[in-house]
Amino acid sequence: MSSRARSLGVLLGAVTLAATVAACGSRQPDSGAPATSGTAPASATSQAETSAPSSPETSGSASRPAPPVPDELRFSATTLDGKPFSGESLAGKPAVLWFWAPWCPNCRAEAPSLASTAKAHQGSVTFVGVASQDDAGPMRDFVRDYGVGGFPHLNDSGGELWQRFGVTYQPAYAFVSADGTVEVVKQQLPEDELARRVAELAGA
Repeated sequence: MSSRARSLGVLLGAVTLAATVAACGSRQPDSGAPATSGTAPASATSQAETSAPSSPETSGSASRPAPPVPDELRFSATTLDGKPFSGESLAGKPAVLWFWAPWCPNCRAEAPSLASTAKAHQGSVTFVGVASQDDAGPMRDFVRDYGVGGFPHLNDSGGELWQRFGVTYQPAYAFVSADGTVEVVKQQLPEDELARRVAELAGA
């Protein structure tokens, strides 16, 4: 081979090698490249929108007016167990107040019907006894002996609560509706009449 031909071959080889090196230097690496817009992580704004707690719902209970409190229920008393009792706790729900005295024969006679009616409407109508005209000892004995311990009884030995409801003798009842209406019945009630009145009160 002539020297000219060898020179030409060397030149072509050098050109080929240079092209190969240039191609390798311009190749992008397969890993470590920044993510494209299609796979980019969610922005801080979108994450905040997803994780931020929703605003509290506007419920009807937030603006619901307080239940009406009739004047008769604006009192404080003490139960026969010595616990404080607020008459206003009965506002907004049906309730029956039973006025009795431990020595009263009619109260003794109707005590079983009171106990059964109160048990039948437990959870829907609140029953409260209001005892007077005697001391706390005989009152507690009455509750135990005549089986009316299923609901609280107030010690009204001074008669203030009786006077507040206009009660002058026993037995008597105060039927309190959820809307604040108070009906006082100053007489003994037969069991069926008591059950009817309480059922109407529960369904009002």
